[in-house]
Amino acid sequence: MKTRQELLVKVIARVHLPFKCQYLKPVLKIYNKGQHIRSKHGSWATPLLHLIKAVAGNHPSTLQLSSSVWNYSGIVSMAGSSSRRMRIQRTTPIPQERGAWASKLEFILTVAGAIVGLGNVWRFPYLCYKNGGGAFFIPYVLYLVTCGIPLFILEISLGQYTNQGGITCWTKICPLFEGLGYASQMIIVYGSITYIVIIVWAFLYLLSAFSLELPWASCENAWNTDACIVYDGKNSSLNWTSPLNASSSVMEFWRHRVLHLSTGMESLGGVRWDLALILLLVWIIVYFCIWKGVKSTGKAAYFTATFPYVTLLVLLLRGVTLPGAADGIHFYMYPNVSRLADPQVWMDAGTQIFYSYAICLGYLSSLGSYNNYYNNCYRDSFYLCLLNSGTSFVSGFAIFSVLGHMAKEQGIDISVVAESGPGLVFIVYPQAVTLLPWSQFWAVCFFTMIILLGLDSQFVGLESIMTAVTDVFPSVLRRGYRRELLLLALCLFCYLLGLFMVTEVLNASMRIYRI
Repeated sequence: MKTRQELLVKVIARVHLPFKCQYLKPVLKIYNKGQHIRSKHGSWATPLLHLIKAVAGNHPSTLQLSSSVWNYSGIVSMAGSSSRRMRIQRTTPIPQERGAWASKLEFILTVAGAIVGLGNVWRFPYLCYKNGGGAFFIPYVLYLVTCGIPLFILEISLGQYTNQGGITCWTKICPLFEGLGYASQMIIVYGSITYIVIIVWAFLYLLSAFSLELPWASCENAWNTDACIVYDGKNSSLNWTSPLNASSSVMEFWRHRVLHLSTGMESLGGVRWDLALILLLVWIIVYFCIWKGVKSTGKAAYFTATFPYVTLLVLLLRGVTLPGAADGIHFYMYPNVSRLADPQVWMDAGTQIFYSYAICLGYLSSLGSYNNYYNNCYRDSFYLCLLNSGTSFVSGFAIFSVLGHMAKEQGIDISVVAESGPGLVFIVYPQAVTLLPWSQFWAVCFFTMIILLGLDSQFVGLESIMTAVTDVFPSVLRRGYRRELLLLALCLFCYLLGLFMVTEVLNASMRIYRI
C-alpha cells in the first residue's frame, strides 16, 4: 500500500510547474505535520492546491496550478480490501515549462547586451560634442531621471509581475492594450531585418583586416579609381573630407567595395553575394544563440555582453596615450551652456534615452518575465541604467581620443572628422586606425566590438518575439521542437527580406540609417 506522501510526490512530479522542485520539500514538510485538507470527493487536487498556495503565496505561477492540477485526476481506488493504488490520468496534454533564468547574472548580462549597443558608441559621443559638450549632460540626466529609469523599471516589473511576454503582459493588465504588444513586436521584426546589415558590414571589415595591409589603406585595389588618394598624415595640407578631384582610399573602400552603389534608385542591381553569405552566417549565429530560449540566450550573453567591454577598455587605454588625445577629449567635453537654449538639444537628449534604453519595444518585459517573482527588479534596473549611461560616457573618451590624434596628424580641425552613425564606424575610425602602428590589430579590436554590440541586441530582439508569440499560443508551441521550427522559419523569412538590403541599389540600407 502506497503512503499518502508517495501519492503526493507522484502528483507533484506529474504537474509541470516552474517552482515544483523548489517547493517540493516545504510541501512535504507541511504535509508531514498534518496540515493538509481533505476534499469531499477524496481527490488530492484540492489539498495539493492549498499546500502549494500555503508555501508559494500569491506567486503568479500558482494561477497556472488550478488548470494543471485539475487536468490530473489523482484518484485513490480500492483494489480489494487489502490493497490501495493510485491512478493518475492526464485528460489534456500539458505544455512544457516556460523556463526561467539559471541565475540572476544571466538576466543582468542579457539585458545589458540588449540595451548597450551601437548607439552608445556611434551616436552618444557625437550628440554630446554637437550639443554643447559637458552641457549636454544637463538635459540627458534630466530625461534619464524622469523618463529613462522609471520606464525601464516599469517594463521590467511588468514582465516579472505578469510572468508573460511583450503581448500577453498587456492583456493581463488591460485587454484593450493588447494592440500595443503586437505593434512593438512588428517594430522588432522590422528592426531585425535592417539592423543586422550593420553587423554584416562590420564582418566584412573584420575579415578584410586579416591581411598584411589594410585594404582601405591603399589605392592599389580593383575597386579604386584614378582619383584615389591615401591620407597618412604626410599630406595633411589636403582636406580629406571633400577634395574637388580626389577621394580617400577609405571612402572608396566603403562606397565601391562594401556598398557597391548602383547608378540610381531605378537600378536595383544584383545581390552582393559576399554580403549575402555573411548575412546567412550572422543569422545562423543568431539562431543558435536563442534556439533553446533563455537557456541558450543567457549562456551566449556571458561572451557577447562582456567581451565588448574588454575591447572598449583596450581601445580607451590606447586612445588616451596617443598624441592629440587631450585635444579630442577637450573637444568632446568642453561645455557650451548657450547650446541649451536650442530646443534641438533637448530633443536629442530625450531621443537618445529612449533609443539606447530599448524602451517601449517589449524587450524588457519579455526578459523580465523569466525572473523569479520576488526578484528585486528595482535594484537591477537602477544598476543597468547606470551601466548603460556609463558605457556611453566612456565610449566618448575612446572615440574622441583617437579622433583627436587623427586631427593632429593630418593638421585639420576635429570638427571636420567628428561624425555620427555609419560614417563614424565605417569611414572615420577605419581612417584613424591606419595612422596607428599595428593597424590590423586595432581594426580587429574595433570591429569585433561593433559586431558583438550589434549581435546581442539582435538576438535579444528575436528572443523577445519568440517569447511573446509562445506566450500567446503556449499549448501549441511548447511541444517538441515546434518553438525551434518557428524560430527557424522566422530567421529564414528575415534573411530572405534582408537580401534586398545587400543589393547594389542606391541605397536602401544607407537611406534607412541616415534617417
